Amino acid sequence: MIIGENSSYGDLDLNPCKEKRLTNIRAASKDEKVKLSPYKEFTIEEAFTYINHDELVEVTPKHIRIRKKILDGDTRRKESKRSKKSS
Repeated sequence: MIIGENSSYGDLDLNPCKEKRLTNIRAASKDEKVKLSPYKEFTIEEAFTYINHDELVEVTPKHIRIRKKILDGDTRRKESKRSKKSS
């Protein structure tokens, strides 16, 4: 599943289900100040123009989702290395 946009090149592998670990160390900027932008709802045409070559568009009666072709991050990295060697 694609969760958000990244301003730098490449993909970030992350687990949205993991919770943040709480420690006794306090930072000057608190996490409470983080504001998330609302999610984008795509039409099918917008989703097709938005995806990269390694992504798919899933269409269900209620939702339109964008996801990676290869879901496992390690396998995805191996395939990208293999495709760079063959090019």
